[in-house]
Amino acid sequence: MSEASKAQGAASVQRFKPYPAYKDSGVEWLGEIPAHWEVKKWRYSCHVTEGQVAPDDDRYRDRVMIAPNHIESGTGRILFTETADEQGAISGKYLVSPGDIIYSKIRPALNKACIATGDWLCSADMYPVKITANNLSSNFLLYFILSEPFVRLMVDESMRVAMPKVNRDKLAACPLPIPPQAEQEAIATLLDRETARIDALVAKKERLVELLQEKRTALITRAVTKGLDPNVPMKDSGVEWLGEIPAHWAAKHLRWAIMFQRGHDLPTDEREDGQVPVVSSSGISSTHSRAVAKAPGIVTGRYGTIGHFHLITQDYWPLNTTLYSIDLRGNDPCFLRYMLTHLSPLFLLNAVKSAVPGVDRNDIHPTRTAVPPLREQRAIADFLDARSAEIDRLAAKIRSAIDRLKELRTALISAAVTGKIDVRDEAA
Repeated sequence: MSEASKAQGAASVQRFKPYPAYKDSGVEWLGEIPAHWEVKKWRYSCHVTEGQVAPDDDRYRDRVMIAPNHIESGTGRILFTETADEQGAISGKYLVSPGDIIYSKIRPALNKACIATGDWLCSADMYPVKITANNLSSNFLLYFILSEPFVRLMVDESMRVAMPKVNRDKLAACPLPIPPQAEQEAIATLLDRETARIDALVAKKERLVELLQEKRTALITRAVTKGLDPNVPMKDSGVEWLGEIPAHWAAKHLRWAIMFQRGHDLPTDEREDGQVPVVSSSGISSTHSRAVAKAPGIVTGRYGTIGHFHLITQDYWPLNTTLYSIDLRGNDPCFLRYMLTHLSPLFLLNAVKSAVPGVDRNDIHPTRTAVPPLREQRAIADFLDARSAEIDRLAAKIRSAIDRLKELRTALISAAVTGKIDVRDEAA
C-alpha cells in the first residue's frame, strides 16, 4: 500500500476528536494513551491455553477446525470452516471455547485472528487465547490484535527468532492498553459499524473491477470472432461454439494459425549472466546468456500458470513448464495473443482432463479458430490495445480507491484501540 494511501487514511480519521487528557503509556510503540486508561501486560488479562487434543479423543470428532487459511487477513472474518476430520492430518490441535480469540502465530499471517463462536479446535499454527480478566472485552481484544501497531510489533518480535513465529513468552509480556469496559464495547461497536461500511464500499469497487475485466473479455471475444465491422457479411464457421464469422475469414485448426513446441530445461545452476529472457509459465522470470527461441514469440504455461499468454519481443529461452510458438504462420503476434486469450478456457479444460494436470500441444492444435486477413488482424490488435489500456486506467483508479479505503480501515482501528481518537459519542 502506498504512502499516499496511508496518509489519506490517517487524514480521514481526523474527523474524530482526541480525548481531553493523555498520559505517557511508558511504552514506546504505544505512545500516549488517554489519562484514564491502563496498560497491563498481556499475561494479566489473558493467556494462551495449552494441551493438544489427540486424534482418538472424542472431543476431536465433528468439531469446527480453524487454521490460518480459514481467516481473512486483517478483518477477523472467517472465510470458510471445516471439521477436524475434513482437515485431515495437521500438526496438532487445541481446544477452543466460545469467546476465545484464535490468533495466527506464523509470520506471514500475523494479521489473522478471529473470535470462536463455539467449541472448536485450532491448528498448532495458531494460539488459542482465553481472556481471564473480567474487564477485558473479546471484541476489543480482537481489534487490538488486528491493529497495525500490534501487528508490526509481533512481526518485529518474530524476526528475532530462528522460527518465523511469535514466541509465547513474548506475547505474554506484550503491553495491552485497557480502557474501561464500557468504553471497550463502545470502541468495538463503532469499529464494527465503520469497518462494515468500508468493507461494503470495497466490495462494490472490487465488483466494478470484475465488471471491467468481464468487459475486456467480451471485447476480445467479439473482436477476434466477429471483427470490428458490424455490417460485414457473415458465414457459418462450421464450429458450434464459434458460430458465425465474417465471410472473408478462414476457420482453421489452431496449428495452421500458430504452432507450439514444448519448452526446454534450464536448471538454475546452469544459467549464465546475460540479457536473454528466461520465460516460465508466469512470464519472464530471469535471464540467461543465450536463446533457443526466436522473437517474436508467444509463451503459455504447460504446467503452473495455465491460460495466460505472454508476447516476447526479443529472442528468449522458454522453460520446460511452457509451450512456446515455433511458427506464427505469417500472422500478427499481437492478434494471436488476443485470439489465444479468447481460447484460454480450452487450454484450462485440456489441462485438467488427465491425472497429471498439464497442456499437451497435440490436444490444443486441432482446435478450430477464426483467422482474419493480416491487415485486419493488425487493426483488431490496435483496437484491443487501445481499449485494454482504457480499461487498465479505470481499473487502476478503482484499485487506488480500494487501497485508500483499506488504509482508512487500518488507520481507524489503530487509532481507536490505542486511544488516539475518542469515539465514545460516535458509537451511540
